[in-house]
Amino acid sequence: MKEEESKTEALELYERMKQRLYSKEPMFGDGSPFSELLQTMVNKMLEGEADHHIENELLIGNKNKRNGYIKKQVITSSGPIEVLTPRDRNSTFDPELIGKRERELHSGLDEQIIALYAQGNSVEDVRRLIQKMYGVEISAGKISQITDNVLPEIESWRNRPLQTFYPIVYLDAIHFKVRHEGVYSNRAFYTVYSVDWAGNRDLLGLYVNQSEGAYNWGIVLQDIKKRGVEDILVICTDNLKGFSQTIQEEFPKSIVQKCIVHQVRSSMKYVDEKDTRKVAAALKRVYSAPTMEAALSAFELFKQQWGKTYGYVVQQWEQDWQELMAFMDFGAEIRRMIYTTNPVEALHRIIRKIIKGKAAWVSETALVKQIYLALMHNEKSWKRTAYNWKSIQRDIMYKYPDLINKHIR
Repeated sequence: MKEEESKTEALELYERMKQRLYSKEPMFGDGSPFSELLQTMVNKMLEGEADHHIENELLIGNKNKRNGYIKKQVITSSGPIEVLTPRDRNSTFDPELIGKRERELHSGLDEQIIALYAQGNSVEDVRRLIQKMYGVEISAGKISQITDNVLPEIESWRNRPLQTFYPIVYLDAIHFKVRHEGVYSNRAFYTVYSVDWAGNRDLLGLYVNQSEGAYNWGIVLQDIKKRGVEDILVICTDNLKGFSQTIQEEFPKSIVQKCIVHQVRSSMKYVDEKDTRKVAAALKRVYSAPTMEAALSAFELFKQQWGKTYGYVVQQWEQDWQELMAFMDFGAEIRRMIYTTNPVEALHRIIRKIIKGKAAWVSETALVKQIYLALMHNEKSWKRTAYNWKSIQRDIMYKYPDLINKHIR
């Protein structure tokens, strides 16, 4: 009789599943036959665990027997299910599948929540998406708790040991709005984007401060030194006031390369529209010259042509000439990599694209958490090997043999 009833129930379930599929309704979620099937399976497994526990108790001489059920709703990735957890007289039964105090069947839902959050969705967005996809109601607090599980991982990553030598490091900041003491204000996210000796790109840390400034950058550089960095060959930066002095204090042997793109943009700021193309072309002949001598000649010509009208441009370039033209001491391949901070700005564009729908964060911790998850879930877009790197290695080995002998065994 029981066997016939089981067959009938199985056929009915099959029919409901077929109807669900043809109706184009979601396969998972509250009331779906898949949730019902999972619910039946979970309850049968809990029955089996309870029976096994009672048998073991009797074998060791403990008198024990079943004592009803505890009913509770459990969240799963297939929707909520109703679970009947067996009880025993001695209260020694603690099921493995779903513990007494657990309200969630671990079936990948946590990972799905983290993946959605990593794509730039807010906690409220994640809550709505999970409800829509799986028919599961999860509170915003629960979602925050799940994403907070990555905080120890982030802390470990932020404090991981670094390599002793990096040929290229880009320094730049990006700004976000964060709530502090009930008020939303800007926070600077400091980016230390590197290329190691093998040509692999990497982000060396996550740093957030109230604003971008040379002093705060000094704290960042001290941190990477503490974590093992001894030498950086070229540090690429924008024209932040006092930045070069801060870099030289922490890494006195490093070559500072100021961003040519930033400099040209600054130079063109007050150029008359009728002269824009001519001035830009004259400056390009300076920074695209094949040698330092050719660059100096092109700059002398620029001064003769435009010095009287745009003396401030001449003054800017003369003042920072050494750091603007440092890339001239290298071969063509590495020049393309260091004359601008575009690589780190490309990383910033990736971050903004991922979290473009987010206007502000409730805390610095929430900001760091989402940026970390976004970057780790999209590594392929920024963690790539530098192009034609072996040629660059040879150039560095030829010009800086002592540095290579010190760090590369």
